[in-house]
Amino acid sequence: MAGIVIKPRARILHGHDWVFSSEVLKVFGNPVDGDVISLKDGKDHLIGSAIYNSKSQIVARRFSRRRQDLDQDFFRRRIAQASEYRDRRNIDAKLRRVVWSESDGLPGVIIDRYGNDFVLQTLTLAMDMRKDLIVDAIEHVFCRATPKAFGAALQSFCIIERNDAPIRKAEGLELRSGVLRGTSSQITIEVEGVELEVDFLRGHKTGLYLDQKHNYGIVSHYARDRRVLDCFTNQGAFALTCARAGATEVIGIEENSDNISAAKRNAARNELKVDWLQQDVFQFLRGAEKAGAQYDLIILDPPSFTRTRSGLRDALRGYRELHMRAFKLLSKDGLLATFSCSHHVDHGAFLQAITDALVDARRSARRLRRFEQPPDHPILPTIPETEYFRGFLLEMMPGR
Repeated sequence: MAGIVIKPRARILHGHDWVFSSEVLKVFGNPVDGDVISLKDGKDHLIGSAIYNSKSQIVARRFSRRRQDLDQDFFRRRIAQASEYRDRRNIDAKLRRVVWSESDGLPGVIIDRYGNDFVLQTLTLAMDMRKDLIVDAIEHVFCRATPKAFGAALQSFCIIERNDAPIRKAEGLELRSGVLRGTSSQITIEVEGVELEVDFLRGHKTGLYLDQKHNYGIVSHYARDRRVLDCFTNQGAFALTCARAGATEVIGIEENSDNISAAKRNAARNELKVDWLQQDVFQFLRGAEKAGAQYDLIILDPPSFTRTRSGLRDALRGYRELHMRAFKLLSKDGLLATFSCSHHVDHGAFLQAITDALVDARRSARRLRRFEQPPDHPILPTIPETEYFRGFLLEMMPGR
């Protein structure tokens, strides 16, 4: 097997699973991009098997500490292990992230489950080249191996490809989406008593924010008798669960017209009243401040502000302004639920941006709780990149 020799201080020798181009001491055996390769240290000791891509900054991603090939049995075993882990965590079997990339030993593979529909992303070259094996493994683990779990619904089994994530470009991969197996149809799911449509081919990410599923109920718990502003509402999940919980007024702000249309359909389906505004959130907040508007609960759930470390400074500047403007609009005992899905903005940096914004807005706040990734998006301490999601619930304090 071809492979690479790792430099002495490479991070993979300290628990990580990635090898960057700057950490390669020598390449042997002429590996081809997409190959499975051996990883060795300077003493010729095997430290694992990895997928290889010379065109990526991350030239190798380890998936096993032993000599291992990416065959059908491997994919069936890893996917089954990932599913069993989530079963032990008592996560809804029909609405969960089944595979979360390196966290489940499948670098670049994401699988989300919505009932009998599975959405697949293959974000690394080697995994994309073996997409058919992964699809067969999904069908075997969830359909053939447990046919009673599907019963008459077996015919509706579907696997959708959502490989339109820009991160694929770093691996030299094209962007595409479509149906890989079965027949796709728009479905509805229920979250906190609210029915939400899921469009697998056009919805954000894999159709819905599964990483927020458990937070809709937490945040809406505080919405009764409050004026709620849901910024970056996407398809309206926070806004609608707050309206159902008894908010006196709910406004949802979203710049994307397709998302606004979906949010309106969701509101009509659930017979809930929300005022939807298609507008840039920053522009809305500036206008609301000038108009003297005030809210009792503001939700900030923006898309990632940066996908690269080089964009960190601009992202922090954006977070600071966003929070400052939100703080100015909150009532004296108002609440702010704020989230970040920018991996490069770590916990400390995000909290500092919020702290700076409080100073700018001349407000004081108490932290009521921290939001973290749900257990179906597990975090590996040795691979910080598996953690991307964080948030806080803050309560305003009287001026001092």
